[in-house]
Amino acid sequence: MISFQKIAEERILQAQRQGAFDNLSGAGKPLRLEDDSNIPEDMRMVCKILKNADCLPPEVEIRKEIKQVEELLSAMPSTEEKYRKIKKLNYLVMKLNEIRNVSPMFEDHQYYEKKIVERLTTRKHTVR
Repeated sequence: MISFQKIAEERILQAQRQGAFDNLSGAGKPLRLEDDSNIPEDMRMVCKILKNADCLPPEVEIRKEIKQVEELLSAMPSTEEKYRKIKKLNYLVMKLNEIRNVSPMFEDHQYYEKKIVERLTTRKHTVR
């Protein structure tokens, strides 16, 4: 093993002397290093593979869906349809809270029809 390392090191030094590393693309630019220090060492490879495959953790997928439903709600004129979407939103929030498994004090709160309709209609008029 030591001889292999020595051979590799010699070839790298030889290439360096010949200028093989002088005009590489990305030279002088910062490296994009990902901070995975908060991920357990045995899970890092799995997380990287899932990330490269565009697979999100369930919590992130639900949060993404919640955001989409909120955006739909802000554009809906019908109160009846808004009520159905709010029910879906509350279901997603409940599902998210189950997955997160945290104290009720830290759970995301469900949406209430009257408040959300008021908020979304006022936001729609004030954004212009």
